[in-house]
Amino acid sequence: MRQKSKNILSISACCLSSLLFFSVAAADHDHGHDKHESKNLPPVTNETYRQECGACHFVYQPGLLPAGSWEKIMNQLPAHFAEELEIEQGAKNVIADYLRSNAAEHASAERAAKILKSLNGQKTLRITEIPYIRKKHRELQQDIFSRQSVGSLANCPACHTSAEQGVYEDDLVKIPQ
Repeated sequence: MRQKSKNILSISACCLSSLLFFSVAAADHDHGHDKHESKNLPPVTNETYRQECGACHFVYQPGLLPAGSWEKIMNQLPAHFAEELEIEQGAKNVIADYLRSNAAEHASAERAAKILKSLNGQKTLRITEIPYIRKKHRELQQDIFSRQSVGSLANCPACHTSAEQGVYEDDLVKIPQ
């Protein structure tokens, strides 16, 4: 009877270790899948960035540019795209840290990976100069961007109805007249 108990315990331990192995393997597989779990970028969560930058323009998700681009933009303040800006140093540091740590190379979104690949190491200052973004908009008539309701290619939420949430799916685009 003791031999039978040992065999049952041995079989149980074997089954348990197999179950544990496959559970860990499945978790690793799922984790690897999450690397680019979505095309979508996470929405902006930093209130300092939202308040300081959003006072003048759309608050772009950090995953739309690599960290080097965000650093160049932040280093060129107070002359920000021909505008004079004054941002308190503490707020500037908070914004720079947020942008750098959530930049395209740190984002899990597929769109961020495509942006990085298209830039091929370049550090552009303008999202509208990203080859991937330009390619996505190439079939649109250029007069769309000069409409008063749109203004420019930089005004993402004019057409991308869910841009604020980081969702830039084609089927959610509504081009205003």
